[in-house]
Amino acid sequence: MQKVRFGVIGTNFISDWVIAGGREDERFELAAVCSRKEETGRAFASKHGIPHVFTSVEAMAESNLIDAVYIASPNACHAAQSIACMERGKHVLCEKAFASNASEAKLMIETAKKQDVTLMEAMKPTLTPAFRAIRDAVAKIGVIRQFFACYCQYSSRYDKLKEGVVLNAFNPALSNGAVMDIGIYTIYPMVVLFGRPAAIHAAGVKLFSGVDGHGNVVFEYDNGMTTSVLYSKIADSFLPTEIQGENGVITLDRINNIGTVKMKQRGCEWENITPETPHNEYYYEIAEFIDLIQSGRKESSVNSLTNSLITIEIIDEIRRQLNIRFPAD
Repeated sequence: MQKVRFGVIGTNFISDWVIAGGREDERFELAAVCSRKEETGRAFASKHGIPHVFTSVEAMAESNLIDAVYIASPNACHAAQSIACMERGKHVLCEKAFASNASEAKLMIETAKKQDVTLMEAMKPTLTPAFRAIRDAVAKIGVIRQFFACYCQYSSRYDKLKEGVVLNAFNPALSNGAVMDIGIYTIYPMVVLFGRPAAIHAAGVKLFSGVDGHGNVVFEYDNGMTTSVLYSKIADSFLPTEIQGENGVITLDRINNIGTVKMKQRGCEWENITPETPHNEYYYEIAEFIDLIQSGRKESSVNSLTNSLITIEIIDEIRRQLNIRFPAD
């Protein structure tokens, strides 16, 4: 079986989760890790049995030890690191948010096309069997009138912010904040399902550090459909996601990690349409990415470069309306 040798940039808990999912695919081989501090990189390598450690992205990308790179560094680093790897012929799976802004995302996409390599955003929910079931079911509930998604999760780092300590999660220098970290989970699936909205109306709160703490955004589509999303890093919510059609409704328990999907067509009982999910939730993005590489395709049909660009353009507009600016802008 042909293996794809991965290098990992970033040694946080998200990398741990993605590695666990990747190892459920027999084609996944973890060959290298890159960390700014050699000590941190060696500790991570020891934990995961990774044979090679680098402290330079360029050095890892120039080596013949890897075929592809998974990037899980801060958002502000995504574009530069992705471009550095792609310019050296490596395929890139880049964690969400894809980039700091649309200008960076466009440069990433241009580089991928110029270098003829595969580039994909690691947005996990849209590649799962549960989301495929949702896409199939949408056609059964008639003309779609409304979509509502909610992801609100009180950040463990917010207490420090209230004490005046700005940690990474609330640091604009790293292109962080609520819409980049959590809101994107409500927006990206909307784009995959319905495309680009015609109008955006955003409200939210700007924290003293310069990033957003929560947001409430309404979108209008040319066909008369309206959608709305709620996201927050400073409050909790347990509201489900809902897709309303003229002939029925679909509900999701969670938009970021879909566990249960139900459908009720008019005049019928509720139907549980949740498919079997035999793998770790992170397995599916790794499997999709490897499929692309091994088939010679340069982008996913679901987590496409177009969908990633539309999503970050939407986020740019939300930030503009909330007066949230990053140094990268």
